[in-house]
Amino acid sequence: MEFKKFRIAGLVIIEPDVFGDERGFFLETYNKERFFQNDIKANFVQDNHSRSSQNVLRGLHFQRSPFAQAKLVRVIQGEVFDVAVDLREGSKTFGDYQAVNLSADNKKMFFIPRGFAHGFLTLSETADFCYKVDNYYNKEAEGGIIWNDSHIAIDWPIIKGVQLSAKDQQWPRLEEIKNKLQW
Repeated sequence: MEFKKFRIAGLVIIEPDVFGDERGFFLETYNKERFFQNDIKANFVQDNHSRSSQNVLRGLHFQRSPFAQAKLVRVIQGEVFDVAVDLREGSKTFGDYQAVNLSADNKKMFFIPRGFAHGFLTLSETADFCYKVDNYYNKEAEGGIIWNDSHIAIDWPIIKGVQLSAKDQQWPRLEEIKNKLQW
């Protein structure tokens, strides 16, 4: 397993060792000891699985304290463009984002610590998106940022025809909520 860090502190791509032959493959998706050795000390309490159609954009979501969540995300079928936006107060990269392509083929995982907004855009016909979280969802702590906030300026690979939930169409811009974030 290889752990690659980004310019934005805390974000990590995990590339698992894949052992395959004509019968299929095997890979380890989580090993607490290896993750702890690489400064990922989240205590995961729940696994989630979603399926999305092509051009569906989910996000940008976050949970406020005390229900903030770290996430370990991966795609087991299809491909997504995955994004994490730094919302940590006092962070020198506040408002910056990191994007990665996650797919069933590349088998990469993306660790996103607490204090980030998260979203993804489905690039394939469908995608099965699986993720671990280190805290339980709480509706009252839910927050979000509009996906096309011009100050964040995410370079989404698709803009026309993006499908959003009614809730995801209504999120404010980061500038409108930056003083109300609590971690």
